[in-house]
Amino acid sequence: MSQKVNIVVDDREARSRVMQALRAVENVTITIRRLDVGDYEVDGRLLVERKTLPDLAESIKDGRLFRQARRLAETPLKRLIILEGTSGCLKESGMRREAFQGALITLTVYFGIPLLRSRDPQETVRLMIYTARQGRAIAVGGLPRKGRRPHGKLRTQLHILQGLPGVGPRRARLLLEAFGSLEAVFTASEAALGSVEGIGSTTVKRICWAIREPGSAYGVAGQ
Repeated sequence: MSQKVNIVVDDREARSRVMQALRAVENVTITIRRLDVGDYEVDGRLLVERKTLPDLAESIKDGRLFRQARRLAETPLKRLIILEGTSGCLKESGMRREAFQGALITLTVYFGIPLLRSRDPQETVRLMIYTARQGRAIAVGGLPRKGRRPHGKLRTQLHILQGLPGVGPRRARLLLEAFGSLEAVFTASEAALGSVEGIGSTTVKRICWAIREPGSAYGVAGQ
């Protein structure tokens, strides 16, 4: 079961459709209180400002958008703007496309705030939760196996362990903390592997299957 994602919702968003969507999601803890910056604080590490396209248009017109962006940019937390809506909402706003593009350039390039697009409140919620879980994986060294290799010995060790069947970021860290080195993990007995909290018997058997293939399977028997 996935760990709970903790989301603090600004009280001014308490009646929003995003709040309704959040309540329908499992493994999410919701707290409602006034936030000084942003609309949602996710896992204590990410501030999310949610803007519908009509709201974006109004906040550009009255200058509110850039005041909010400046405050977001100054926070020590990670920050994110989720822009919610479809292209039809742009036509309804009566604002020129160039004005929107100029605002988005200012937000992303000059304020350095990432921006994600969503179609509706349900997708906004999915983006927040997915971003939170990605952040947790990166925090424990769980970088994607494809593409660029992780730097540093610890991350490299975790990267290698995650190549074992049934071993994700959390279990990789548990194994490395328990045995201290890759060599010790790979030479540990089945009983020793099973003694690590969080490593079940099924995972132990899959690990042993992967790292203890009989030599004959590689055509080296009798050599």
